Amino acid sequence: MSAARLPIEPLAQPPDATVRVPGSKSITNRAMLLAALARGRSTLRGALHSDDTRYMAAALRELGVAVEVRREGTEIEVAGCGGDWPADHAELFVGNAGTAMRFLVAALCLGHGRYRIDGSERMRQRPIGPLLEALRQWGADLHGELAAGCPPVAVAAAGLRGGRCRIDASRSSQFLTALLQVAPRASRDAEIELSGELISQPYVDMTIAVMRAFGVVVERDAGDVFRVRAGQDYAAIDYPVEPDASAAHYFWAAAALTGGRVRVDGLGGSSVQGDVGFAGVLERMGARVEVGQDFIEVVGEPPLRGIDVDMNAISDTAPTLAVLGAFADSPVRIRNVEHMRWQESDRLSAVATELGRLGGRVDEERDGLTVHPSRLRPGSVETYDDHRIAMSFALAGLVRPGIVIRDPGCVAKTFPDFFDRLEELRR
Repeated sequence: MSAARLPIEPLAQPPDATVRVPGSKSITNRAMLLAALARGRSTLRGALHSDDTRYMAAALRELGVAVEVRREGTEIEVAGCGGDWPADHAELFVGNAGTAMRFLVAALCLGHGRYRIDGSERMRQRPIGPLLEALRQWGADLHGELAAGCPPVAVAAAGLRGGRCRIDASRSSQFLTALLQVAPRASRDAEIELSGELISQPYVDMTIAVMRAFGVVVERDAGDVFRVRAGQDYAAIDYPVEPDASAAHYFWAAAALTGGRVRVDGLGGSSVQGDVGFAGVLERMGARVEVGQDFIEVVGEPPLRGIDVDMNAISDTAPTLAVLGAFADSPVRIRNVEHMRWQESDRLSAVATELGRLGGRVDEERDGLTVHPSRLRPGSVETYDDHRIAMSFALAGLVRPGIVIRDPGCVAKTFPDFFDRLEELRR
């Protein structure tokens, strides 16, 4: 694969395939941190080995936690420290890994010492102020070094007292997740009240499920208040990581787009990942979907139908839906995803720009997109160092000749061998 550009060749025939996808990035980084906060050795099996998870592992090592990666990165053993970091000072770098940045900022406050965490140039543009303010309400001494509360973040840690705090999670559910994960190690019971809309609710549900697996219970009342009792200990466990539904959705979309059949094993109706819900979006567009206990299969029946859908809960799949929209028989409207503007790129602007570059008709709104049926032409797609832009636009190349993905290596963030596995559809 060229480091600079990768042409995508159209499929000669619709795929008929069972595809393997790597472990969930979101679950791997949550489980790795909780294993570090436990006492004893935990083993994560089926984990993801990617840039984002390597940054998390490297940061934990800098904090004095033994992290051993085996079996080509799919098995991770973590010797937990019980929530008090062995290192009393550290300089951490997490690239553009949002989970690592948000989760670690909160976790650093549990230690005793001085820490600093930084990221890539794009990470320095991704506000983290609401999380910092909520942690201050729990007694933390920390600040963002740039305007608007952006990283780098400096922490003078002396533990967290807990109690009540308010958090605005309207830009990222990871702010709430970061608080929930450290709450059991606070000195007092924690009560977290939401202010504003909570986006990406399934990721919070995932967090609570992973915490439960490690032995900690989160309570939520009928409103927007989460409670975590102090003194709960994370247990060292052997933890299986589900395949990544965010990775799987590209292959389900490929089936819907091409009229083929694609099955992904290891994901089913009991998955804790919200992005399995994308299969239901494809069903609304006319695909046939079968959800089993441990598999999801999609069979495409073009033409795709246009839909109007609130994608707030599964916004990582929205760029893919936008690309499919160009091939639908009527407009596809994507709503309630303004928070996509503060992710690895401004994804709403990036998707609109690149579809336009290929001849697509797109209306960009403050919180969404409307994509009109279009005859896409050959062209190069800028990816903005954003893995999801690269992977979603690659699908267009399966049915339209002349699509070229620039900087295809950006997929290493979460799915290093994505293009190899996309090639498997040809077999």
